[in-house]
Amino acid sequence: METIYLDHAATSPIHPEVIEVMTKSFAQTFGNPSSIHTAGRQARKVLDDARTSLARAIGAKDTEIILTSGGTEADNTAIFGVANMQSSKGKHIITTQIEHHAVLHACEKLEKEGYEITYLPVDESGRISVEALKKALREDTILVTIIFGNNEVGTVQPIAEIGQILKSHQAVFHTDAVQAFGLEQLNVDDLQVDLLSVSSHKLNGPKGIGFLYQRTGTPLSATFYGGSQEKKRRAGTENVPAAVGFAKAVEIAQTEMEKKRAQYQSFRNIFLNVLDRENIDYKINGNNKHFLPHVLNISYRGMDVESFLVNLDMAGVYASSGSACTAGSIDPSHVLVAMFGENRDELRNSIRFSFGLGLSEEMVKEAALRTAKIVERLAN
Repeated sequence: METIYLDHAATSPIHPEVIEVMTKSFAQTFGNPSSIHTAGRQARKVLDDARTSLARAIGAKDTEIILTSGGTEADNTAIFGVANMQSSKGKHIITTQIEHHAVLHACEKLEKEGYEITYLPVDESGRISVEALKKALREDTILVTIIFGNNEVGTVQPIAEIGQILKSHQAVFHTDAVQAFGLEQLNVDDLQVDLLSVSSHKLNGPKGIGFLYQRTGTPLSATFYGGSQEKKRRAGTENVPAAVGFAKAVEIAQTEMEKKRAQYQSFRNIFLNVLDRENIDYKINGNNKHFLPHVLNISYRGMDVESFLVNLDMAGVYASSGSACTAGSIDPSHVLVAMFGENRDELRNSIRFSFGLGLSEEMVKEAALRTAKIVERLAN
């Protein structure tokens, strides 16, 4: 039986071309970029070229890119870095109820340290109200951190509109763009963000590397201490092969973005058409206009998510119930709770399918058929 991986929002397979350039880098670029001898300078040149490529993808300067170990570190650096630097100007932070846990748990820690956090609610499509954000803004607000595209339901937030609102406010504006990077056109000036987090493994690059964009002049304290790497903003010897692989993955993603968006939209349609043909009772969770094309979160009437996932796995279809960071947890998704409230059926019967590299229309059609058969068998 052919297995079908539909959990690309959790992590994605590494692109063959990324493996190729990383393998070459492992073999040839072993120097420490901080060393002044030839091997070190060669590594520095390779690292600088990768950084320039990453910066170019979001319309930034290479000096504004801080390489990190991934999206979680980037989010944490943004939140704690701003809070530490700006606490004299206020201790109020605005975020949303549907953030990734890298943001939510960081904010919860700051709450314990005396900061006041406003968690903006969302509507049933997972989108915040810009008016609610305006009302939440205060003179002592120092940070606004809002996810670009949600990792569980795919809803995209009005980031550029929020950026315009904050243009004349002291608050630093951060967005977690981990799930959107590589599929959405992101330009930091168009979005008017001060900080932006991304991760390599979501777009067919290696795990263990990401970056935080820091607009020039944005206050941010270091969270790692040691050497003077990353312009003294993030100590630790840089992972040159990972940076090379990350840059290659981004290069490929930028080149193929429109093609991928069209392909994933086609996959969505194919999957849903099969469910319709098989007379499956379902509902799509998320916004029908503002969404990431590769994320499809579906609620099935009469199903239980735990037995559903087990049966999907046995049928060779790999999907998830939401964030991979809470895999194994029996607690309902905080995103779905924010969208629908407590005790709604969607909290117990929703599955996330997400598309990516290596899939074909036939594979998606087959995955939908297997899913439909499970629903027909298990639905109450």
